[in-house]
Amino acid sequence: MTTILSRDDGCTRGVGAALARTLPVSPARALRVFLKGDLGAGKTTLVRGLLQALGETRTIKSPTYSLLETYERDLWHVVHLDLYRLAEPRDLIALGLSDHDHEGSLWLIEWPERGEGVLPQADLEVALEGAASGHRIRLEAQTQLGEQWLEKASVEPEFSPAER
Repeated sequence: MTTILSRDDGCTRGVGAALARTLPVSPARALRVFLKGDLGAGKTTLVRGLLQALGETRTIKSPTYSLLETYERDLWHVVHLDLYRLAEPRDLIALGLSDHDHEGSLWLIEWPERGEGVLPQADLEVALEGAASGHRIRLEAQTQLGEQWLEKASVEPEFSPAER
């Protein structure tokens, strides 16, 4: 587990960018990241940093109303989900998420607890606590692939002791 203290949105986007630069080789299924935290904690900000580092130029906002947004980026098919408005975990099935569960897919899921029991295990869990002007980002691997990814990301400048 790694914890980083983020002073502002720029630091949080930087953590997302570091995760993008160190993405592991895609398994035969989607690589899964669960983002947890209260409203305004910086989940979408981190996603924005990751997607921009992958080359996304469109405006990136949380898919609160659409629930699911996709981005095609070079080697990655990125699926950004916001499950905040999900009424029941089984409603997740109607989104067709299984169609996105393949090699080269990256799932970035905000509010994963709303899909508990239906979502597969995360590779990496990111918990954000506090406000955008200063918060804690805790990254915890949930699988061996997640451990390898976190180990690789931990040597990036955004993970340096000065940022922790």
